[in-house]
Amino acid sequence: MHLTDIPTNLLVFIALGFGIIIGSFLNVYIYRFHTGKSLMGSSHCLSCGTPLKPYELVPLFSYIFLRGRCRTCKAIIPSRYFLVELLTGVLFVTVVLVASDIVEMIFLLVLVTVLVVIAVYDFYHMIIPDELVLAILAVVFINEVYLHVMGLPIIVFAWNLLATTLGSLFLWALWRVSKGKWIGFGDVKLVFPLGLAVGYQSVFSMIVLSFWIGAIVGIILLGIQKLRKRGQPHLRFLPEELTIKSAVPFAPFLILGCLSVLFFEIDVVDLLIYDP
Repeated sequence: MHLTDIPTNLLVFIALGFGIIIGSFLNVYIYRFHTGKSLMGSSHCLSCGTPLKPYELVPLFSYIFLRGRCRTCKAIIPSRYFLVELLTGVLFVTVVLVASDIVEMIFLLVLVTVLVVIAVYDFYHMIIPDELVLAILAVVFINEVYLHVMGLPIIVFAWNLLATTLGSLFLWALWRVSKGKWIGFGDVKLVFPLGLAVGYQSVFSMIVLSFWIGAIVGIILLGIQKLRKRGQPHLRFLPEELTIKSAVPFAPFLILGCLSVLFFEIDVVDLLIYDP
């Protein structure tokens, strides 16, 4: 069955709703991951501990209705909850629009679900859990096996393996030379399954895009830092002092580079040598 057999508007509506719901679950998973807390426990305000009513658990809308504050104690609800739900919904919509068939859609949906968890967790904790990297590797490996069964030559997998190994070695060299100051070892491990996901022709583009995106975001954040020093409004997630030497998580940029290649087939070489 091809996705083109389903009306686009219906696909987008279902994907957006499903993605927002999954994003709500991911928020719970991210918050309780490695804390020993059960995923089945009831939700409550992180400030006053008041159990949440059903109408306070509606993805996206509850945050808007409550104006980002607890109904009981008026404590600020982290905007992360709203943003993760919205981001997951948008990613799910993108997947159904770019996937060519059901199998590719399922692969990409599972992939982006785990990548959202990795990106957010690394953003807040500067750690990429090995379990999540292994989960990505398992998903990618299953997809590779499926493609081989469907006729993809084994030599292509060999080239994918070679290219992603070289990409990992490049990041390992940065980690080794800088003694972990430029890049974390978790990023070295993460780039391996991501490289397999994009394929040997796109590993270079993925890595270069990651650094470009990271540089652009870094410049923007430094600009926000300067505005903050002048008494202008600022984003709450920024640290007290952000400088050019501040440590920032790299996994979100790697993931953005990966998704940019997967969704939009961006080729950095074509961009660099473009001649109108």
